[in-house]
Amino acid sequence: MAQYHLSAQLRGHEDDVRGICICGDAGIATSSRDRTVRFWTQHPEKKHEYVLSKTLVGHSSFVGPLAWIPPSDRFPEGGLVSGGMDTLVLLWDLHKGEVVETMKGHTSQVTGLAVDNNGDIISSSMDCTVRRWRNGSAVEAQVIRQLSFGKEGHVYIHSQDMQVWALTGQPLLEMIGHTSLVYSVDAHSSGVIVSGSEDRSAKIWKDGICVQSIEHPGCIWGAKFLENGDIVTACSDGIVRIWTTDNNRFCSDEELAAFTDLISQYTLSRKTVGGLKLSDLPGIEALQVPGNSDGQTLIVREGDNGVAYSWNSKELKWDKIGEVVDGPGDAAAAPGQFHDGVRYDFVFNVDIGDGEPMRKLPYNRSDDPYAVADKWLLKENLPLTYRQQVVEFILQNSGQNNFVPDPSFRDPYTGANAYVPGQSASSTVSAPKPTFKHIPKNGMLTFETAQFEGILKKLSEFNATLSSNLEQKELSLSEIELSRLAAIAKVLKETSFYHTSKLADADMTLLLKMLKSWPTQMMFPVIDFLRMFVLHPDGATLLLKAIESGNDVLAETFHKVVTPPVQPPNVLTTLKAVTNLFDKPCLHQWLRIHGMEIIDSVSSCKTTFSKNAHLAYSTLLLNYAVLSIESKDEQSQAQILSAALEIAEDDTQDADSKYRALMLNGLVKSIALDLDVKSVANTARASKDSKIAEVGADIELLTR
Repeated sequence: MAQYHLSAQLRGHEDDVRGICICGDAGIATSSRDRTVRFWTQHPEKKHEYVLSKTLVGHSSFVGPLAWIPPSDRFPEGGLVSGGMDTLVLLWDLHKGEVVETMKGHTSQVTGLAVDNNGDIISSSMDCTVRRWRNGSAVEAQVIRQLSFGKEGHVYIHSQDMQVWALTGQPLLEMIGHTSLVYSVDAHSSGVIVSGSEDRSAKIWKDGICVQSIEHPGCIWGAKFLENGDIVTACSDGIVRIWTTDNNRFCSDEELAAFTDLISQYTLSRKTVGGLKLSDLPGIEALQVPGNSDGQTLIVREGDNGVAYSWNSKELKWDKIGEVVDGPGDAAAAPGQFHDGVRYDFVFNVDIGDGEPMRKLPYNRSDDPYAVADKWLLKENLPLTYRQQVVEFILQNSGQNNFVPDPSFRDPYTGANAYVPGQSASSTVSAPKPTFKHIPKNGMLTFETAQFEGILKKLSEFNATLSSNLEQKELSLSEIELSRLAAIAKVLKETSFYHTSKLADADMTLLLKMLKSWPTQMMFPVIDFLRMFVLHPDGATLLLKAIESGNDVLAETFHKVVTPPVQPPNVLTTLKAVTNLFDKPCLHQWLRIHGMEIIDSVSSCKTTFSKNAHLAYSTLLLNYAVLSIESKDEQSQAQILSAALEIAEDDTQDADSKYRALMLNGLVKSIALDLDVKSVANTARASKDSKIAEVGADIELLTR
């Protein structure tokens, strides 16, 4: 089969090209994240090239699907239908370059468009509806069943693996080759198939076999065949490209050389070593900073290579291990994996069942598996009765079946040794230490899950309100700023890439702008965004940088939230955001300085608390207790324990809030005795909730 070569490049869009529509012999329409639809027609002399004919502006957010309406009495030059992130479906008169119908009804992004034989427009959306429009008004809605039909009634389904199905529902072919999500598939009458993917390639398939792969300098959102067999691709670099097998339509040698050089530069910029982007690695100057522990590994950039070093604590220097390389075929990770930006020997996927999402359990061979299990169970809010099961899972999957615990290990709270399964007791062993199921508590708890789509939708809704108000319009965000928020959210969602992903000063500046200027009643989604922002290593660093420069947005925001009349949604999101600050040691000093003020102020707002706010408050107190123990701050411990006792003694509190408050009581033993926590423990032991009863028993044991 003849190979495809670059024929033409259509430049004009200012951002990702998201959609392609082949408009018969009239031309090609494309849509983009730049909020425009552009119509391209053949060059009058160079028939293989296209020129920009019209730019259609009407959407307020990025534009996706397109549909063509052939020329008619109503549309002498044809019409176009476009759907966007702004939930709108627009009908365009191509001759006038104007919108003639605006169809409103969808509540989320429009994902697909078609024009029926009778002229009706059919649209699908992320809101899980299909709508039929006639003369600009909705006619029907029904459940989405979006299918693309090829020749002989075959249905093309695209995901990470390509599949072709017959109408019977049976798969006919499975075409494997892409290494990431497939966004677009099209079939030609010749039987050739083209697919575009996030892996930056357009693949050509014949009889189920990939016969050619065309590399691009970005994600390919769309791929379509022209009638003559040429292929049109839409790339995230904002350029539409046409590919052909006809050497009469090949581009010039100069243009081909420029494109080849672009691909080379792009590939180099994305080069990885040991699964890490070379451009993200620190330079050799990083070796001037001492390591934290013996054997700590550091990979630095030396020229075009990544070189691994190990910290030698005896000689106080970095020892060179060697050059880090990728495995054949793809970027295989160097020994170890990353979780939340930290390298570990292992990061296990743990399925806890009951329809719960997979949990990540990081582990180093040098760690005590019992301490790791305890910390992980508390972090995931799982019963400590699973401790031995988790330890056995760690040992089995790390190949440490012959693990022998360190005999010098002592629990910092109980003084007990690590439990050794099957170890027999000698006659000289003292009486067994009491067994605790839920305390002591190590590590910090955080609120790590977020509905980013909901947060972004609410931010967009509030921004539209500000924009429509003449007095507040200057407070609203531009489309570029809204797009940046979505980009930040994408980074924050990809927690497994926190070790390489980056946040910029401009991202922090954008959040500062909203936190400082938006009306109080609109702050809760901004605070919720900040809650997730600080969990990223760069996010915490950028926030600290702002605070140290005299721009303490945390303190300012907190004061706004607790000043009457308080807004319950603001209180809830603030409690969760402050709780997440404990995850980053660089912010602990700020938490210590403002701790007492935070607890006093929040306590005065308790009458407005929802169930979730009570849980967030008890979690905040629990984290403060751990922090105060680490810093041996008994004055703070007393205030924290007093607040926790109020929760533990309140019969109206839900089980989870009481559980966390009771765990806190078990941490600060001496002060707890002074405040007569034993009576609270006795009441807890009688609880019908097993978790509360067990922690009550723990406290009784601890305070004997």
